[in-house]
Formats: sequence, structure tokens, C-alpha cells
Amino acid sequence: MSKYEKGKIVKGIVSGIESYGAFVIFDEYYTGLIHISEISHDYVKNITDYIKINDTIYTEILEVDNEMNHLKLSIKNIKYKPQQKKRLKKIVETKQGFKTLAYKLPKWIEKNLETIKKK
Repeated sequence: MSKYEKGKIVKGIVSGIESYGAFVIFDEYYTGLIHISEISHDYVKNITDYIKINDTIYTEILEVDNEMNHLKLSIKNIKYKPQQKKRLKKIVETKQGFKTLAYKLPKWIEKNLETIKKK
């Protein structure tokens, strides 16, 4: 059984972008092309709006040419970008700390009570 088969989802690295499509490297033997028509169901004016060189992406294999070690690829029907882990921002305490909250809270309460009374 081959590592690359039609319909399989594989991860690769975008190695080049031309006006007609994007080239993807998978290993030291196999490369592939995502034709511009296989980028999105919508009109694609610029491929770099979707992917960039050196992006690691998932692709769906449409055809395999084992003699040339070349794959025809698509990303329009799959989630092609790996999920990025969200970085947590470090909370930095200000010099004033909670003093601002203690100062403004009574004013906010008073303002909201007036709004409620008007209704």
C-alpha cells in the first residue's frame, strides 16, 4: 500500500506559488500542485490570500503519479490550516492595581440605578 492514495489527506509544506497554483513538498520524493481552481469554491484572485510559502498545510490528494512522484492536490473541501494553539498573554499589573476599579465602581452603580429608575 502506498503512502499517497487518491482521497487521502496529507500534510505538506508550501514551497512555491505561481499565478496558476501552489507547489507543495511532502517528503524527499513527492511533490504536488494545488491548481488555482482547487484553492476555493469562490473566485481566487490571489493565492497568497489563502496560503503563503513555507506554510504547513493539509491537502487532499486528487491524483497520484507514482512514476513522476507527483500529486494533484486540493484544499477547497477541507480545513487545510493546522489548528494554531492560542498563546496566553501575560497579565501585567499596573501601578494603580484595583484602585481604578474601586474609584469607578460606585459611579457605575449610581449611573445604572438611575437608568433603572427611569424605566
